[in-house]
Amino acid sequence: MSSKIHLLCDSVGHPLCFHLTAGQIHESTMLDTVLIGADRQLFNAKGDPIAWPFSLAGDKGYRADWIDEYLMDLDINPVIPSKSNEDRDDRNIEFDSQAYRDRNIVERLIGWLKECRRVFARFEKTAINFGGMIKMAFIQRYLKLASE
Repeated sequence: MSSKIHLLCDSVGHPLCFHLTAGQIHESTMLDTVLIGADRQLFNAKGDPIAWPFSLAGDKGYRADWIDEYLMDLDINPVIPSKSNEDRDDRNIEFDSQAYRDRNIVERLIGWLKECRRVFARFEKTAINFGGMIKMAFIQRYLKLASE
């Protein structure tokens, strides 16, 4: 009966990719899907990288050893805090609290998305139509940026 929007944006809040799932799906299971979806926008037609993330910030829901290893294999620095019930010294990466402050960029993007009445009120009952409204909101955002 509920849904989650898994969202990836750049360092200034431009949405790169989103994926819609059922509400009970854990956030960490969609990390790979969202990164692969953003791949299409980060590479040109020849396969050369246009841009590649230096670091990726996530909340404690993304804290897992396999996520740290996966991101480091992609040369992405994971900026994910340790959970309260784990020892921070057990991790092989150092948490950058200054970089973690920039995570509010995606929170502001989600806040903006909730201001879009059609997305906030979820008039669409099917996931495909709801995803279409999210895409329309992002298109509107990009068109507004292009006209400035």
